[in-house]
Amino acid sequence: MNTFQKSAAVWNSFFTRLVRVPLLDKVIGKSTAIITYTGRKSGKTISLPVSFSRSGETLTVRVMMPDKKNWWRNFTGTGDRVTVDIAGVERAGHAVTSRSDSGAVSVRIDLEPSVR
Repeated sequence: MNTFQKSAAVWNSFFTRLVRVPLLDKVIGKSTAIITYTGRKSGKTISLPVSFSRSGETLTVRVMMPDKKNWWRNFTGTGDRVTVDIAGVERAGHAVTSRSDSGAVSVRIDLEPSVR
């Protein structure tokens, strides 16, 4: 793990707790979610905050500085399952990474229907 990744891990841990604070989750949760997934190599459960845009039941996460990060690689190929916590509401989904010709990386998360 390089210095950037270590710093990001500390920030992500702090921010993940912050997003789950009552009332703050309603404000921050409009554009920030906590995604939880199983690491492809480690097998560990990992949670991290991400900024997203939403169109219906699809979230798009644009990965900034993708070559310095590894988490999005868990969703290459056919992708994998994730849990998404938006403003305190958890939803299951399926995430798939795409990379443009210019090198931009985004992760598309298709949410499963919510159970009511």
